[in-house]
Amino acid sequence: MKKQVFQAEFIYGTDKVDAFPKHNYAEIAFSGRSNVGKSSLINSIVLRKNLAHISSAPGKTQEINFFLIDDKWCLVDMPGFGYAFRGKAFQAKWYKLNYEYLEKRDNLKFVCVLIDSRHDPQPKDLELIEWLENRGKKYLILLTKCDKSRVKEVEERKKQIDTLVSACKYCIEVLAYSSVTELGRSELIGIIKRELIN
Repeated sequence: MKKQVFQAEFIYGTDKVDAFPKHNYAEIAFSGRSNVGKSSLINSIVLRKNLAHISSAPGKTQEINFFLIDDKWCLVDMPGFGYAFRGKAFQAKWYKLNYEYLEKRDNLKFVCVLIDSRHDPQPKDLELIEWLENRGKKYLILLTKCDKSRVKEVEERKKQIDTLVSACKYCIEVLAYSSVTELGRSELIGIIKRELIN
């Protein structure tokens, strides 16, 4: 089956709440703990290796970065939760930046919550899910780095998370994903298209 290819370009990055871009494009945000694979996942969606910058050190994404796709909608790469290589002051700044965006951004259609499939959900993961639920924000859970685990382990992790969110109202789906093998890519694109229409 032929892979869908998108036009993609970086359009804006900011670390200031009052400087979010003013446009009418719908936005899908990618959020999660540092080093969970947000930039790699965004690159895998658009089949580009270097659209979103990937660093070997966690906590390097210091702005909310906006990428325009097909001149129609945006993917939004957010700073990671739970880590700041430059100290607690920067961690607090990014925490505020992320939650201000998630709460006040009218363009936001839904949030992709990334969780490392190799580990149990961490407190920061659960905190974000609870926050989104309490505010009625739609979200999709993406289990990342599934190529690093056996198929049975991935299935067990997905079952665990499915059970965890079984009573949640705003969780769209729990999807296993690999930026290396492109597992889940076509399903994610299908969900994005569906949610952009709704």
